[in-house]
Amino acid sequence: MRPRNAELSMLILAIIIAVGTFALVDLARTGEVSPDLPGFLSVFAGLAVAGHLVVRKFAPAADPLLYSISILLAGFGYGIIRRLDPGLAGAQLGWFAVGIALFCLTLIVVRDHRVLEQFRYSLMVLGIGLLLLPLTPIGSTLGRSAKLWVQVGPLSFQPAEAAKVVLALFLAGYLAQKREVMNITTARIGPIGIPAPRHFGPLLMAWMLSLAVMFYERDLGSSLLFFALFVVTLYAATARGIYVGVGIAMFAGGVWFAYSYFAHVSTRVCAWLNPWSLDINDLCGFQQSGRQIAQSYMALGTGGFTGVGLGQGRPQLIDPQLEGTLPTDFIFAAIGEELGLLGTTAVLLLFALVIARGMHTALRSRDAFGTLLATSLTVIIGLQAFLIMAGVSRLLPLTGITLPFISYGGSSLVANFVLMALLVRVSDDEEARA
Repeated sequence: MRPRNAELSMLILAIIIAVGTFALVDLARTGEVSPDLPGFLSVFAGLAVAGHLVVRKFAPAADPLLYSISILLAGFGYGIIRRLDPGLAGAQLGWFAVGIALFCLTLIVVRDHRVLEQFRYSLMVLGIGLLLLPLTPIGSTLGRSAKLWVQVGPLSFQPAEAAKVVLALFLAGYLAQKREVMNITTARIGPIGIPAPRHFGPLLMAWMLSLAVMFYERDLGSSLLFFALFVVTLYAATARGIYVGVGIAMFAGGVWFAYSYFAHVSTRVCAWLNPWSLDINDLCGFQQSGRQIAQSYMALGTGGFTGVGLGQGRPQLIDPQLEGTLPTDFIFAAIGEELGLLGTTAVLLLFALVIARGMHTALRSRDAFGTLLATSLTVIIGLQAFLIMAGVSRLLPLTGITLPFISYGGSSLVANFVLMALLVRVSDDEEARA
């Protein structure tokens, strides 16, 4: 089957799953299907097919799985968001439309990914500016602990979501140019080759930037994501484990310092270690964080192997002592309760498939920039999914980032569709030249 026909077949399946999730949620909540279903079907299917037609025309040789899995995750996520908070569903559908529009625009404007390499330093300035924009007077917490948003009138968004794509482009361009120089060994400690000290300068700058985000914006998730992105892309460019080792040591030192001297970091770690404590407010200084982790744990445990059924869970009241609403940041826990281990495994496998196809695209690339760009974009999706799922399941402390394509949030959904468009573009270029 040709790639675009295969993509269309999978899109039809994704639309069926999205509509089925919508209908089951409504049946569970009210006993009947909402009259909004035909409208949702026409809008969602129309947007998905429109994106497919743009891919068919402007990226005909692209990997058929990348776009279709994105639509599947977004459609399924819409149904779960409707389950958790019906009031957010309309806004999410609107952001889905914006995301598809920018996905199409990116493919139409960027005909050759290699053109972007020449703008690497402009992209660096833009990316750093976006990352630090919440520290300016227009930055806002929107009533939360972390200063992640920028608010201009009624419009608010998270610039870090756009920054991750922009900085991925910069890193790919910079390291494609500097990889040979950064790979030169000037000293040895036993069998370990040590590059010249000046080549650790970019790593030091990335470390300082990530700490600034952690300390002043109180955003542990973005801090870890951006620094890990830099370290992994640096390793992909040079294949030097010394950069990874030094990077891990630097970030671990920064986290230890933050834990020792910044309350918002120590609170997260305390709540992670003591989620079941009844005096969590006295112990950690912040009750909500520990309560949410406990709710999440109980939701996953309640789901068991097959789940209690879509729309049949109780994410708003998992335990009488833990009354409250499970936030959409914990959407993976809601999936675990209602669809069980089978549902969460399916989500994991979909992300694993995106990662596998992204890395396949990177390996097939015939230019260094394309290889590093596909690698960095794939790392963003994979690492972001891992961090939130690990936080929800208490493998790691909560970092506050979203589950790509599934969680509620316009900034995240739009940025991820732009990211996917760039990955589709690299895939098409490499398949066309193969």
